[in-house]
Parts: sequence; structure tokens; C-alpha cells
Amino acid sequence: MSLLEGKVAVVTGGTRGIGFAIVRKYLEHGAKVMLFGSRPETVTHALKSLHEENSAWVVDGLNPKLTAPAEVEAAINQTKDRFGRLDILVNNAGISQSQSIYDYKPEEIDQVIDLNVKALLYAILPAVKIMKYQGGGVILNTSSMVSITGQPSGVGYPTSKFAVNGMTISLARELGKDHIRVNAVAPGVTNTDMVAALPHEVVSSISAAIPLGRPGEPEEVADAFVYLASDMASYVTGEILSVDGACRT
Repeated sequence: MSLLEGKVAVVTGGTRGIGFAIVRKYLEHGAKVMLFGSRPETVTHALKSLHEENSAWVVDGLNPKLTAPAEVEAAINQTKDRFGRLDILVNNAGISQSQSIYDYKPEEIDQVIDLNVKALLYAILPAVKIMKYQGGGVILNTSSMVSITGQPSGVGYPTSKFAVNGMTISLARELGKDHIRVNAVAPGVTNTDMVAALPHEVVSSISAAIPLGRPGEPEEVADAFVYLASDMASYVTGEILSVDGACRT
């Protein structure tokens, strides 16, 4: 069953981890995808992998600097020119932090807010103009489990994700009249490269705190992005969907 047939999507942070899984799922469900990556070589590698897996998939890639508004606007408009429309914007790119508050530097706070908050708005600003003109669309933001629970260090990261939640709920209220739905997905501990690099005993300890007994898989998080982008969620907006195995402590 193709839930996104004929849709056009942009996925930021789409070259690895959860973002790459979202791109694959969208392609499997019939969407055309423009993935954004941080470097030309990572974009090229991701596209090569996807084209080798299925040469019929319609996918392209760009590497705008997400904290540069003009570059992001140009890339969003290039996507519209390439595919004729823009139905789905997935703001997935971001960075995490774990510094103690006693060691934080002002520039580190700026770094996480610039990429995790301001960059989302830089992509949303040109995207909503396209979506309003064509009669609607979907914006999906990647939040985090820690936007609900907080975390014991690296306060900039949960702060940024709390902001993502507020942005999501507020834009859903503002853009509903233009038939633009806005939601977020809040993943928990997920088997990305970062988790894979952890020692086995650390992963076991993390898993023990998750009621389902294991970290999530990127594909499981990506499924939530498919649902929220599809017509199955046509009356769902302003929601923060937790995909965390009920790990809320």
C-alpha cells in the first residue's frame, strides 16, 4: 500500500540515521524525495545507495547550509522547480549536546539553537508559501524524548527541542486555515550510529530502562513520519508523537 503516491518531500538530515530511514520509507510509499545533507560527499553516498537499491525511485539531493536562510530558500525553491510542487517538509537535521552547565560556552548554546530551532524556521518560511499556493501540505519536525523528560546535562539540547514542540503546536494553529498540517515526532533511544558506537554494557543499561526492553530502530521512527505525512493523519495536527518505547523517566 503506497501511502504517499505522487507526493513530493524534502527531508533535511536525510543522509544517515533516522533521516535516511525516512527517505527510504517515503520512496517505498511512492513519494519523490529531495534529501538535504551537510556535505556533498554524504549526499552523493546516500543517493548512490538508494539508486542501487531501487533504480525506479525518484530521489535527488542538495547540501544547503541550513543555518543560512538564503541557501535554504534557494534549495526549497529548487525542489519545487525540479518536481513541480512541495507536499511534505521534514525538518530532521539537528545536533545534540551533553556538556555540564558549568562547562557551557555561549557559542555552543548558539550552535544548538541555530541548527535545532532557527534552521527549521528558515526551511518553513519558503515552504509554507509554496504549500499555501498549491492548497496545502505537511510540515513534520523531529523533536526528542528529552523535550518531555528533560535530561541531566547538555541543557541546550532539550531546550531546543522544547522550542521545536512550541513551534509545532503554534504553527499548527496558525496554518490550519491554509490546510497545512504541522506535527512532530519525538524519538527515544534509537539504534543510530551514535548508539551503535556505545559499549555493550551501556546499551544494556539504557535498554533496561525502556519498558519495551530495547532501543528503537530508525525504521520504526520513520514509520511515524510516514503516517503523519499521509492522508491517514488528515485530521491530526499540532501533535508531538512519542516513539520511545514508553521511556519517559
